[in-house]
Amino acid sequence: MVTREGLEVPWLVPVVLGVIVAALVVGLLVRDRRGVTPVANTDDLRRVPALRAWRVRYGALRVAVAVAVAAAAVGAAVLAARPVTVEERTRELANRDIVLCLDVSGSMIEYDERVVATFERLVEGFTGERVALSVFDSTSATVFPLTDDYELVTAQLGAAREVLAGDASAEATADLFRGTDGLEGQASLIGDGVASCALLFDQHDADRSRSVVLATDNELWGDPVYTLPDAAALAAERGVALHALFPDDERLGAATAAELRIAAEGTGGTFWVVDDADAVPQMLARIQDSQLAAMQAAPERVVTDDGDAWVWLLYAAGLAAVLLAWRVRA
Repeated sequence: MVTREGLEVPWLVPVVLGVIVAALVVGLLVRDRRGVTPVANTDDLRRVPALRAWRVRYGALRVAVAVAVAAAAVGAAVLAARPVTVEERTRELANRDIVLCLDVSGSMIEYDERVVATFERLVEGFTGERVALSVFDSTSATVFPLTDDYELVTAQLGAAREVLAGDASAEATADLFRGTDGLEGQASLIGDGVASCALLFDQHDADRSRSVVLATDNELWGDPVYTLPDAAALAAERGVALHALFPDDERLGAATAAELRIAAEGTGGTFWVVDDADAVPQMLARIQDSQLAAMQAAPERVVTDDGDAWVWLLYAAGLAAVLLAWRVRA
């Protein structure tokens, strides 16, 4: 960030200063002697201490009036010229793309709600990351594509959280799950869900970090097009890291968790237990650490009026000029 101070109309101050100097010169060269009457035998009066002190005070007051008027004129000129502070702000934007990929089969709803609630809070600290949300069961549906419109992201995540918590209307619930039950008699086709999420990334020529945050119990019920290892291989081929969140449920076998861990770590991603309250924040911290390079946003020029000191000078000098002129007249 570069900060500098200046005037919007810089030529106005020299003009006013020139006028003030010219007025002073004219005042010194051309003295107004109208109304002055010579009086004989008054030389001794000049040596009277009281009169001499009065003349000194009178002269000092006149000089003070001139200085106060000049200061007020300068303050007014500077304010008319608009003193400003100009800041050149350049923000660093993250180059991360993150797809939140949720298994919305019945066994995962409770865990999905926790993940979305945590993610919703963490989005407030994002600076340039693009985020997408995709849900799947037997088929996949994109809730919103990759975007850095955080107002939209927060609103959509809030709506999804309410649905997953059971606090939303039937219409909102239908909207979230629409398109996830396209295959009758099948559910939790994890490989197809992961493959769909991996295909949401665009800008393949851009130097961006791409991550899928997957919440699933890896319980397959059906015949997928992609197995989980196939989907992980597709993600790795496209430069996408898979970060898995797995529920800590005794009903789920160790082999199920091991398969998900191997798939995630094989893409350069990580494996976490979703019941851990710190799992999502720690996962996002790891994702942020993997950022390839920060991007510079277009510089933003911010101009702020900076005339407070000159306003006070104008007020003080103007008041002083009035009081001193009254005292001179008295």
